[in-house]
Amino acid sequence: MDPETVEDFKYVSSVNSNISNVEEYTPYPERPATYIVPIVFAVMFLVGVLGNGTLVLIFIRHRTMRNVPNTYILSLALGDLLVIISCVPFTSTLYTIESWPYGGFVCKLCEATKEISIGVSVFTLTVLSAERYCAIVNPIRRHISTKPLTIVTVFCIWVISFLLALPAAIFTHVSKANITNGRTIEFCSPFPEEYGPTYRKLNVLLRFIIYYAGPLLIIAWFYILMARHLLLSTKNMPGELQGQSNQIRARKKVAKVVLVFVIIFIICFLPHHFFMLWFHFNPDSDEEYNLFWHVLRIVGFCLSYLNSCINPIALYCISKAFRKHFNRYLLCSFVRDSTLDEISLGNMNSSTKHVRQSSIITSHYTITQSEKT
Repeated sequence: MDPETVEDFKYVSSVNSNISNVEEYTPYPERPATYIVPIVFAVMFLVGVLGNGTLVLIFIRHRTMRNVPNTYILSLALGDLLVIISCVPFTSTLYTIESWPYGGFVCKLCEATKEISIGVSVFTLTVLSAERYCAIVNPIRRHISTKPLTIVTVFCIWVISFLLALPAAIFTHVSKANITNGRTIEFCSPFPEEYGPTYRKLNVLLRFIIYYAGPLLIIAWFYILMARHLLLSTKNMPGELQGQSNQIRARKKVAKVVLVFVIIFIICFLPHHFFMLWFHFNPDSDEEYNLFWHVLRIVGFCLSYLNSCINPIALYCISKAFRKHFNRYLLCSFVRDSTLDEISLGNMNSSTKHVRQSSIITSHYTITQSEKT
């Protein structure tokens, strides 16, 4: 196996027996990743904190944004903030510092919080897909769209994510390896050496099924059912359903937002899972490891963290309501109608002013309603 995989990848314990025999070693100053990866992570940290922090602020300060879909989006933002704050500052140096310098506690913290964040993301997207299906199929009736049940669901998602992250918190440890010239480095590994390759393979496979393939199959099924229902309803729409067309149109917009989040998740985690499966289940991975796999490994590593900061950007691009609030808080752009949802019409004294402000409020309310269910 290429010696450059020793210092910075967490599953390196699987090839520790071969490390001491490596004769060639590329110094860190000669590696492009030494300079590129920290810059990428610094940008991700800044964008992630500002973007997800603003989403939380929007949810707290604006009651009109506290609907069912946005409650799940808040959960996504909190999960992303967790991994950005507790993990990104440390893992950003894996390609810069030769040996893990932060100790065992930070090692466990980084691995566990990343597991929690991934679980919250993929399980929330799965529930959101189910909620969107029910909202479109039953635009009047509220099946799972009640706020108390939504809060309970979000709480359960976090509890399940915490429980699934326990093995990472328990078994992750700082291990040592000999690289060259008798030098020893330390690295953070989630795989206990005493359990051997069977545990590593099982861990990688279960992570792929639980955090990627399984939820995406469920999401795809809900979206297929959703598309089928919409096609059938447009062919022969009954009179009572025609009156619900505006509601259906608004809920389809939110479904598109969820679909964008799902596509981002697929793209961000596919290279990582593909590499991990190849590395652990290919018996000749040591000999076949080349520049392609090395680049794929680094790209997958960066993309897996990019997922934690890109959702606010996507939301800004596709949601008018969120874009307005982002402009207000991040770009210091004061939009007059952004505060009108806090104004009571009963306090208006002038009838002319009343009519003018009411028309503005109606326009603002229409925009906001397009994001609600």
